[in-house]
Amino acid sequence: MKPYTPPQALQQNAGAPIIVGPWPSYSAFRNLPERERWVLYGSAKDYRASLEAQGLAMAESYDAFVRRVTEELEL
Repeated sequence: MKPYTPPQALQQNAGAPIIVGPWPSYSAFRNLPERERWVLYGSAKDYRASLEAQGLAMAESYDAFVRRVTEELEL
């Protein structure tokens, strides 16, 4: 049984679901100490990897994801 995914978050492409957003924002955490911001960055990468391991693909490229999250966390 597959976990529920809201239909607005998915788009079908050659049978593989693609998550098109909206993407979570990490900018609210930019005032945390640097160590905690690095922990959040690691968590964001782990979460993305977990979704990809379940067969989901992201419309946002990995490079764009890294750039966005590091900018939002000011790392």
